[in-house]
Amino acid sequence: MPAAVTFRNVSRHFGAVRAVDDVTVEIAEGEFFAMLGPSGSGKTTCLRLVAGFEQPTAGEIAVFGQNMAGVPPYRRPVNTVFQDYALFPHLNVRDNVAYGLMIAGRGRAERHRAAEAALELVQLPGYGDRKPGQLSGGQRQRVALARALVLEPRVLLLDEPLGALDLKLREQMQEELKALQRKLGITFVFVTHDQGEALSMADRVAVFNQGRIAQVGAPSDVYDRPATPFVADFVGSSNVLPPEVTGRLAGRRLPASLRPELVRILPPGAAGSLATARVISTQFHGAVTRVHLSMDGLDLAALLPRGARVPEEGAAVGLSWDPDDLHLMDGT
Repeated sequence: MPAAVTFRNVSRHFGAVRAVDDVTVEIAEGEFFAMLGPSGSGKTTCLRLVAGFEQPTAGEIAVFGQNMAGVPPYRRPVNTVFQDYALFPHLNVRDNVAYGLMIAGRGRAERHRAAEAALELVQLPGYGDRKPGQLSGGQRQRVALARALVLEPRVLLLDEPLGALDLKLREQMQEELKALQRKLGITFVFVTHDQGEALSMADRVAVFNQGRIAQVGAPSDVYDRPATPFVADFVGSSNVLPPEVTGRLAGRRLPASLRPELVRILPPGAAGSLATARVISTQFHGAVTRVHLSMDGLDLAALLPRGARVPEEGAAVGLSWDPDDLHLMDGT
């Protein structure tokens, strides 16, 4: 069975800018796949290439085995949910959801029935007569989702759809989107710059950097075993140790990742200390306290759980970690 979406050596150039640079990846049918990266890393351009809003400069994109070269957006088995929702303010919710069906020539009664079913699916039954201006941000996001799903796409493309929501609602919508994807069984391709969103929802994550995929894998693999210093720093803000430090601590001169939650803070000179450091500052984050440290001029961070003793600023401390927690990286 062919993959839902296939990139084969895909590039997209805008003049001298390589927005997407030789990307090759397969997205399986029924997979929740996240494209994660900072602004300008190429992830949104990849989404637009699948949707047909952009055409590749080089390479090939296939959807369920069919080459998409020359296939217009409205003939592709995909649909897109945008960050700004793009709802028509003069139409009620029902007609917003049914708009694509109207363009496709479906009858009024049929498209309204389909719209109501889609609204039920996104937990907005009875909202059909309201206007978008009467809805909250989370409700508008659900309407945009219903409008995309009513056309029964085989692949749903989501371009940072939760970016405009506050933290609590965003976390709620993360759970709802994942549950909806499991219920529908269709492929979701989700673009985000938020590593928490990607790690919590996706089956696999592709981390983008400067138009290329730096790493692709299960969320736990990307987090625990980053391939490059960029991935280590971007996904979870790891301590990235330079080769000269790693050579002294682990005997191999390679960059290494050491997650802050795996660093133990000990009294200075305590048994088991692998290094000494000085506390620069501390930040209370509720469940954890982030301790900023300086180890021979290298900035490090440690996370202490609530209830743990927090050292004073300026104090000398010992540092320890399990040898397996120091992850060596071959990438640059």
